[in-house]
Amino acid sequence: MERPSSQKQGGGELLSPRLDLALRSAALWHDGQRRKASPVPYVQHPMAVALILDRLGFDEDVVIAALLHDAVEDTDASLDQVRERFGDRVAELVGHCSEQKRDPQGNPRPWADRKRDHLEALRSAPMEARAIVLADKLHNLQSIAADLAAGGPVWDRFNAGRDQVIAGYRAAIDGLSADPDPRIEALARRGRAVLSEIEGEPSRALPTGEGRAEGPSPSP
Repeated sequence: MERPSSQKQGGGELLSPRLDLALRSAALWHDGQRRKASPVPYVQHPMAVALILDRLGFDEDVVIAALLHDAVEDTDASLDQVRERFGDRVAELVGHCSEQKRDPQGNPRPWADRKRDHLEALRSAPMEARAIVLADKLHNLQSIAADLAAGGPVWDRFNAGRDQVIAGYRAAIDGLSADPDPRIEALARRGRAVLSEIEGEPSRALPTGEGRAEGPSPSP
């Protein structure tokens, strides 16, 4: 099997200085954030997304964009900073992965509106951007499944009820998986499998639609 191109892009190094800088940047930009209703540092999520894509053989730009895919949306980092440090392609991919959470007046946009608009925009995005978002959905689903298996409350951390959250994940996977690249197919197949596991779990909390902890949530 051919070695992942992320290694070739780094000149054969096991960890290129550029990738190391991306790891440092993600850790610093997400410093102090936690997964909602969890003591786990938020940076564990983008690192997991990057690892999924690296294992699928995506190149270093994609792995770096995965590490930073929530930085512009959920921290003070800007696309200009990402572009200055990592180049145009990484910044473009991060931009495609970033939701518009606020309207022009600075008010929070309704959950359903921003999810719908982001999914629609992603349909015409590069395959690599859709792969990052599918890997993001996959890791979020795996986190939900793990929390359900542990018996803790899950659904009241979201800004929508259980059925709406599940439907959102399914729509995202179905909407982003129409691509002949086998890596996209692998991400969608695994995402659907975990989603089916979650649908078979009993609800462990009322779907209040209100998050309870600080920091970004594993949203669909």
